[in-house]
Amino acid sequence: MAHHHLKASAETCHWGFFDAALPPVLTVESGDRVTIDCLSGAPEILPKSGFHIPPEIHEVHAHAPKQLPGHILTGPVAVAGAEPGDVLEVRILDVDLRQDWGYNVIRPLAGTLIDDFHETRLLHIPLDRDAWVGKLPWGLDLPLAPFFGVMGVAAPPAWGRITSIIPRAHGGNLDNKELVKGATLYLPVFTPGGNFSCGDGHGAQGDGEVNVTAIETALQGTFEFVLRKDLRFAYPRAETPTHHITMGMDPDLDQCAIRALRDMIVLMGEKGGLSREDAYTLCSLAADLRVTQTVNVSKGIHCMIAKGLLAGKAG
Repeated sequence: MAHHHLKASAETCHWGFFDAALPPVLTVESGDRVTIDCLSGAPEILPKSGFHIPPEIHEVHAHAPKQLPGHILTGPVAVAGAEPGDVLEVRILDVDLRQDWGYNVIRPLAGTLIDDFHETRLLHIPLDRDAWVGKLPWGLDLPLAPFFGVMGVAAPPAWGRITSIIPRAHGGNLDNKELVKGATLYLPVFTPGGNFSCGDGHGAQGDGEVNVTAIETALQGTFEFVLRKDLRFAYPRAETPTHHITMGMDPDLDQCAIRALRDMIVLMGEKGGLSREDAYTLCSLAADLRVTQTVNVSKGIHCMIAKGLLAGKAG
């Protein structure tokens, strides 16, 4: 097992898109660990003074221009031997802050309440590493729970270059606040190598991310990549130390719930040996449908079930 460090730069960052034609900037073996530095924000959101700004963001702004509306992503990282139809297991070993501030923006004609706010508001939020809180301007110290809003592999080649804003089968802008340190994300592979990229660091976020932004900030993540040729599924899944997670993304929240629930029924059969009827019953009794986000064109619902409820049933 090797441990790599992928730093953020104009050569290792791409802005706004996923594209199967984008060559990897690093190739690793299954089981390797990679520490990835990520950046956040366009030039106009940077504070004028008083905070640490990762210096490489100016290079990215100047020499890795935005291709589509979306996020600054670091990668892609290819995993040797990954082929379409495989699954990439992404173990999130650590997530840490790279700067002492984050930002939140309200934008007119954006967010869940699209007609309610008519002026742009940009907040720069100090992040206290010692207390592990974000200091909000009305006096609230909000506990931090950092995670990457965007984690995804290259989309199917036939899709071409797509915005990083809309989450799809390749993952991408999932904005799932459960995917903190200690969680694992499973992504279906659509192109040789898989080609994983990440970014859109969040210091804290509520389910929904209703005004379009969390505490947006620059993060460093350490990931372990495991190639799974024994798994076959076509949509992201995840797990925490305590729960299995399935996901649904669609412009219609009802369809999101249907997709996440159908995949959870399949997962319960795989992990617990339950019939479809028993799994549907257990979903109604014990699974939680949570709104992941309501702002990324395709909204999100994730379904969670405690692992202990399935333990030992499959034999």
